[in-house]
Amino acid sequence: MRSLFKLTLSVTVVAVLSLFALVVRAGGWDNFKLHYFFLTQHFHDGSQDLKDIESQNIALQEVSRIDLSQLLNGGPPKDGIPSLDRPQFDTADSTPFDADDWAIAVVINGEAKAYPLGIMNWHEIVNDTLGGENITVSYCPLCDTIVAFKRGDTTYGVSGKLYQSCLVMYDRADDTLYAQPWGMGIVGPKVNRTLARLPAVKTRLGAWLEKHPDSQVLSPDTGYSRDYQRYPYGSYYTDETLVFPVRNREQLERHPKDIVSYIWHADEGTPPDRFSGASEQFVHERMRQIGEQTVQFNNREIRARWDGELETVIVEELDGTPIPSSTAFAFVYPAFFGE
Repeated sequence: MRSLFKLTLSVTVVAVLSLFALVVRAGGWDNFKLHYFFLTQHFHDGSQDLKDIESQNIALQEVSRIDLSQLLNGGPPKDGIPSLDRPQFDTADSTPFDADDWAIAVVINGEAKAYPLGIMNWHEIVNDTLGGENITVSYCPLCDTIVAFKRGDTTYGVSGKLYQSCLVMYDRADDTLYAQPWGMGIVGPKVNRTLARLPAVKTRLGAWLEKHPDSQVLSPDTGYSRDYQRYPYGSYYTDETLVFPVRNREQLERHPKDIVSYIWHADEGTPPDRFSGASEQFVHERMRQIGEQTVQFNNREIRARWDGELETVIVEELDGTPIPSSTAFAFVYPAFFGE
């Protein structure tokens, strides 16, 4: 018995030391979870857990825009990443976030708010009201995509599923799943429905508050115990790691985490697994150099310009009317809009 105990103890110590060595080699626990997530691939088939939609006596094949085998489980279950449905806000003077912190910023009917990525990394979705509109602000940490839209009388949550490595939201009214980078229903009763998108920018909080000193700032008083000053994805934001498979990587001519902005307008086409309509991307590095660019988009000429104060690309009509756009890691555009 004593020999068995010693053997068990020895094996346990070796296993712990081996795990510790792997964590150190990966660059910390957050990186370890990302680099070795492939070991759980057999748990990732998100198409096997669509009971909410199936319970409505709907045949999945009739309400799917995508190949369901490409719908993957991201790890946390439905609402395992909790959306913020009763957000609290600070002022420019009371927010604990620094001027250099990144935030998603939105203005509606003269009212401005900023949603720091320090919070959005942990919650991904905020259901809010701004300028008299019920809105949802969404962010995907794995893709760096931002989509703000009018939500009507419903709210949206994090489904726990991913499509092309990106956030899949769900409508709590009917469980329709939405591919966040498209802002479009991909599985469920509202398949192919396009969300009513709103202009939003990713910018430094200090730069935003310089332009909008009365802006409210999402508060870390969320009711959840999270370290909102810690980035939970290790070196993911800058390295070449993609945790989940994405298509069309061969079309990528730059670092997968380079930042681009893209615009898109869906048409009436519904090809499986593909976007149908007009789209255009603007590489931030290039836009920083050239300053401004006009392009033909959806049968009209529009303008993209580099905003040095906000450190981002602004896309607008020639009369200055903002056009909803999203930042993204470079791999997102070919994955969602490539042929």
